[in-house]
Amino acid sequence: MRNKEFLALEFIILFFGTPLFILLDKELLHPSILVLPVLVFVFLLMKNRIDFHWRELFRWGISSSILLKNGIIIVLSFLVMLGYILLFDREHLFDLPRSHLWIFLVMCLFYPVFSAFGQEVIYRTFLFRRYGSLFGTDWLTTFMSGVAFSFLHVVYYDPVSMILTFVGGIWFARVYQQTHSVLFAAVLHGLMGIMIFGVGLGRYFWLDMPG
Repeated sequence: MRNKEFLALEFIILFFGTPLFILLDKELLHPSILVLPVLVFVFLLMKNRIDFHWRELFRWGISSSILLKNGIIIVLSFLVMLGYILLFDREHLFDLPRSHLWIFLVMCLFYPVFSAFGQEVIYRTFLFRRYGSLFGTDWLTTFMSGVAFSFLHVVYYDPVSMILTFVGGIWFARVYQQTHSVLFAAVLHGLMGIMIFGVGLGRYFWLDMPG
């Protein structure tokens, strides 16, 4: 029981306390700089687990049916986001690529590797491995992964980012739970991020995005 209480406290501090700390003093830390130190903390905790091997971070082995299903989700997501922008926020359509093409292209290169992959290791591999026993079932762990991932985005001060990341977090967690491939989840995450910034929703996820 004591071990579960400790895990619960650790989970709350790490996944809810840290974003709240940033939220209360947005001038102190930029959210993006926390990915690396949190990853170091995560790797230190995981390195001594006998059921964890570093090579699993690069496991693929995705079946064609799963690729097809998630490819369809990606396309539908893009169409929904594009439709939203066209109907309700046309002035921001493709705003980042139009105004700062080189920044967008650099982001397309670096975001999937240095942000999406790190977040997926933290919110999927680490969360499932360390706190799965706390939540008891895969479905509850998947749900809490989505909740924690969504709450991370409270630092952007907009409910839109939290709603989108809750839906996305559930999706990425479910994909990870089904495939055990954090690399595949990171690829999906990276593609979604590129589409969000490309289509014109980036201001919900970038505090100081150039206008």
